Amino acid sequence: MAFPILHALAGVLALTAGDPEIARATTKPPGGMATASGPCSAPENRQFDFWLGEWDVTTPDGKLAGANRITRILSGCALREEWSGAGGIRGTSLNVFDAGARRWRQTWVDEKGNVLFLTGELKGGKMLLEGEGPSRDGTLQNRISWSKLSDGRVRQLWESSKDGGKTWKTVFDGTYTPRNR
Repeated sequence: MAFPILHALAGVLALTAGDPEIARATTKPPGGMATASGPCSAPENRQFDFWLGEWDVTTPDGKLAGANRITRILSGCALREEWSGAGGIRGTSLNVFDAGARRWRQTWVDEKGNVLFLTGELKGGKMLLEGEGPSRDGTLQNRISWSKLSDGRVRQLWESSKDGGKTWKTVFDGTYTPRNR
């Protein structure tokens, strides 16, 4: 089942790469809110807009983890993430509100072939996405949250569990600071 999803993601990313019309469509309007009406103009489609922008990402000890660019694509129906880690790894995700399921979905792929499929919702002011995937030791549960901080920054906390959610280990804790600051 994962292969059709990956194929679709690859097709979307290939279609958006270097296309000037898509580039114009991904430009964030003033105020960061959608200005057009259409199939993806419902308030639910804007719940993750606090993540839009160009960011420098640091770890809790202040070290640079990387840079991230989040843009709206496909007439505002999806958010595209373009990650460039300080250690050299690059990856991308496609994030979309699935109106039929009333849930957010993220598909992440990096240049090492790692793939994550996450699903979730905005809960208590946090975007919380979860999913399972294989690991060397069996099944790994992933839980990632994004929270808008009062100063305009965003915190991303990624945790994983190898024991069905009984205990969680922090995989990544990053603070996103807008690059235009």
